[in-house]
Amino acid sequence: MPAGIVAWPLIMETIFSNPHSRLNPLTGEWLLVSPHRLKRPWQGKVEQTPPETRPTYDPKCYLCPGNERAGGARNPDYQGTFVFENDFAALLPDAPASQADANPLFAARRERGTCRVICFSPDHSLTLAQMSEDAIACVIDAWMEQFRELGALEHIRNVQIFENKGAIMGCSNPHPHGQIWATENIPTEPAKEDESQRRYFETHDGRALLDDYQDEELRRAERVVCRNDAWAALVPFWAKWPYETMLLPARPLADMNDFGPGDKTGLANILKRLTTRYDNLFRVSFPYTMGFHQAPVGGRAHPHWRIHAHFYPPLLRSAAIQKFMVGFEMLAMPQRDITPELAAETLRSLSEDHF
Repeated sequence: MPAGIVAWPLIMETIFSNPHSRLNPLTGEWLLVSPHRLKRPWQGKVEQTPPETRPTYDPKCYLCPGNERAGGARNPDYQGTFVFENDFAALLPDAPASQADANPLFAARRERGTCRVICFSPDHSLTLAQMSEDAIACVIDAWMEQFRELGALEHIRNVQIFENKGAIMGCSNPHPHGQIWATENIPTEPAKEDESQRRYFETHDGRALLDDYQDEELRRAERVVCRNDAWAALVPFWAKWPYETMLLPARPLADMNDFGPGDKTGLANILKRLTTRYDNLFRVSFPYTMGFHQAPVGGRAHPHWRIHAHFYPPLLRSAAIQKFMVGFEMLAMPQRDITPELAAETLRSLSEDHF
């Protein structure tokens, strides 16, 4: 090597061991990484670890089979997945049009939509990590059916499938369930991702941003947690939450309408393996917000889009220490201490047999 020339991996190792910023190409936003801060003592808030055991049926749970829900309706004695209209929906399908304000600083628009709840299982005690791959595949079947049905509605442009797991993520009921919100307009986060993917596609000879990104991540392998023939789970280079991960498909899938049998079974497998690793990290039912970003609906083709799922877990150093997005994070930019590479290495090293 010529004198004065430093190998590129050594340069990156030096950069990544000191404070630096990373760009999220999906949103155009920057993230501050501060690896040296892991050495500081912690005297902040400590979350109480929730109980690890629950009954298979809870007579007071408004999501268990046969029980009365908070809104007064009664659940059927369902045996698999169960989907119903949210009794306290944030969106309404018949919201009236809003009157435009003459001043653009006070812009508002109508937002029609539908909110649904999906119970993953009749068993109150389970989570995705504890369900079989076949049972998770049934949840994916329900997601696919709901995406197809809601996406076909004339006034809907975006279908957001997500799960809030754990009390510290705002989940008010521990019964295994998620939500689906279908909106008239494309929300902020998917809109940013749509613009970034479209711009990349147009300036890179028709290649998809997430295809190129995944190819490079698989080649480097340092942030890959686990993978199969259909999906890969990795810690994004720009991850802002301590153990944030992203699921990416091996095939060019824009949304769940493109799924084949292998895509569904592969997703069930990767969800089981990843969520089991999460639980094994601190030997606790690991909290997170998880959701799928998919191409906008409405009949148009979106060749620049790739479906993907984001996992945003809040735990940092243990089951009792939570990462907060406050101060600098709220006023300036997201910041993390543990590097994405170390987070991936930690998750990758964990067993896929649930503790």
